[in-house]
Amino acid sequence: MKKDVRMIDIANSLNISVVTVSNALNDREGVSSSLRSEIKKAAEDLGYKYTSNEKLSSRIMNRNIGILMSERFVGDKGTFYLRLCQVVSKELLKSNLFAITETLSKDDEKRHVLPKVISESKISGLIVLGQLNHDYLDVLVKCCIPVIFLDFYDKHYNIDCVVTDNFYGMYLLTDYLIECGHTSLGFVGNVQATSSIQDRYLGYIKAQMENNMDPSANERFCINDRDENGIFLKDIVLPPQLPTAFVCNCDETAFRVINKLRSKKINVPSDVSVVGFDNFLVSDVCDPPITTVEVNLKAMAGATVEIMLKKLEDSKYKAGRKIILGKIVMKESVQKII
Repeated sequence: MKKDVRMIDIANSLNISVVTVSNALNDREGVSSSLRSEIKKAAEDLGYKYTSNEKLSSRIMNRNIGILMSERFVGDKGTFYLRLCQVVSKELLKSNLFAITETLSKDDEKRHVLPKVISESKISGLIVLGQLNHDYLDVLVKCCIPVIFLDFYDKHYNIDCVVTDNFYGMYLLTDYLIECGHTSLGFVGNVQATSSIQDRYLGYIKAQMENNMDPSANERFCINDRDENGIFLKDIVLPPQLPTAFVCNCDETAFRVINKLRSKKINVPSDVSVVGFDNFLVSDVCDPPITTVEVNLKAMAGATVEIMLKKLEDSKYKAGRKIILGKIVMKESVQKII
């Protein structure tokens, strides 16, 4: 069977680097027109098969893609969303697309001010990272460019989206706690803040139901972590009576819950177990490290870029909702009580 031709084969035939070949085949800068033509001719002569992304990106005129985030998702110490933004930017670059990131202020979101990347016609497509309010989305989706929602969805709009499997991930994590003997459980999070938190809460509920538990019996242990605008509360208010385990909607919240418990001389996990979601940096620096669900950022970013390329090629292309599986990462914040 004939072996597929790779970029390194083209590079060896011309005694040049693989990077130069890649830049030429993807029409990037840094390669002279004569050498670019020579490389493309060598690729054709050798029978090189272009990837679908290479074929698509070569026909895109404006290679700038906007990434829009609300300021409430951008923290001073770095957040999960900033990390996801970085991974998406790298994936875009692999397809010779370039990210222009813009943070949407609370005031601009309220006044329905379009991001500059759109109002100044800087981009050919937009990735909305994290949830925005419905009124603002009404304005945004009417812009005549491809739009993808990343890490959230909204039933009011027929917009392609890429999300982690929030429901099943939290279902598995809650089921794990129950297997460890924890039937007194509390959920920490504002279920009205984002679709992701709501789905995680529903996974938490389903795990209890499938273990013949009554979720309403644990409602007294459920507490809030953020306000109606999605901004973290300054202080976590613990319930008068504590459960044996808190199921937190994200690692940042789990970190804050653990610190609050410690301030009350309550030990984690010997007194109360705590789990999170995301497997973000804070889950490792916390003491103890937080058992969590790892979100596959690379797969989410890759799926987002693949959909964007196809939408840029065909304005009628629809991918629907793409769900990316995560996995439980066992650390040190859970104690078996059976």
